[in-house]
Amino acid sequence: MTPIGEESRGSNLDERITGALVGAAVGDALGGPVEGYSPDQITERHGGRVHGVVGPWHGDAWRTARPIAPYHKGDGHVTDDTLMTHALVRVYARVRDHLDAYAVADHLVPDLMTNPRWIPELEAEALPLQRLFLAEKWLVARLAYGHVDPREAGVGNIVNCGAAMYMAPVGLVNAANPAGAYAEALDIAGAHQSSYGREAAGVLAAAVAAATAPGATPDSVVTACLSLAKDGTRAAIEKVCEVACEHGDFESALVPLRQAVSPYDTVGPDYRAPSLGARRPSRLHSIEELPVALAMLLVSGGDYRQAVLGAVNYGRDCDSIATMAGALAGALGSPVPEDWAKTVAEASRLDLWEPARTLAAVTREVFAQDVHRRRAHEQAFASLGGTPCSA
Repeated sequence: MTPIGEESRGSNLDERITGALVGAAVGDALGGPVEGYSPDQITERHGGRVHGVVGPWHGDAWRTARPIAPYHKGDGHVTDDTLMTHALVRVYARVRDHLDAYAVADHLVPDLMTNPRWIPELEAEALPLQRLFLAEKWLVARLAYGHVDPREAGVGNIVNCGAAMYMAPVGLVNAANPAGAYAEALDIAGAHQSSYGREAAGVLAAAVAAATAPGATPDSVVTACLSLAKDGTRAAIEKVCEVACEHGDFESALVPLRQAVSPYDTVGPDYRAPSLGARRPSRLHSIEELPVALAMLLVSGGDYRQAVLGAVNYGRDCDSIATMAGALAGALGSPVPEDWAKTVAEASRLDLWEPARTLAAVTREVFAQDVHRRRAHEQAFASLGGTPCSA
């Protein structure tokens, strides 16, 4: 493993991609052990706010303790957010071009079903499918067994952050092109999600793409999101980020951010006991995770450590919130703490930097193909009497 230290970070493409992917994985690992709990419960359990890698909520009883058994959440173990992110990177490595819903059916699903890998939370080698949540197992049921049109396979699934949580690679392949990232992610996510779950995947990819742009700031990232987001997702981001701008630290923001996102969140106040109307399609609602992740980016001023710790201590689905916040802060160029990254890599038995090297190479290849296709189009358009190529 070859982590990039803080002293060597800069603003080039490779470093932004590394920051985003390593940052997402580290955020995921920090949030995993406190997922599903409230800020007050987290404080009571840990004697204060979480400030780094912590152990399982139930200690050594993690194998049997409900409701999370048999997963070893904590001690630096990544969750399914990272497993899915790395799986999508492998699809890009195989296709070496932009992806769509058919790439999910043709490559991602078989990878989940047939290639055993080390699963940190199971402390064993297993098929990734065996670790996935039901909303992600939906991909296999619908595409491998149901033979549903990949572009429509997400319809009927519970509407959640399942697709958004692993869309950072789409934003990186479309670096500095939020609109392109948004469109590609919406196509990919159609195989997995519908409604505001699919919309969140598009907006998260756009946010990551915007974060890689030269001179990007948390404000410019949110502005890019608002220019593309639709319906309840846009409204939730706007409202939550307005509240975020009133706070300079995550401690004071935890309760106000939850209050701001609550009208758009269908899960309800008890995360482990969702309301009967939870996770159903709607043009009025939004997933909770994306607006809160963007808010933490604003509250922290783009600082990786503070954005991720804010996401972790927010609780609820905080592994996914911290995954998103970590990807965004990392893509902005804020350094991922080296001790956190090394701990997570060693505990999870994963090379967190290899997917970044792979995706950086693919991103350059895809951009070269895009340039070739664009020039061919320009020449064809000019030959039709349109705008001359030199204009």
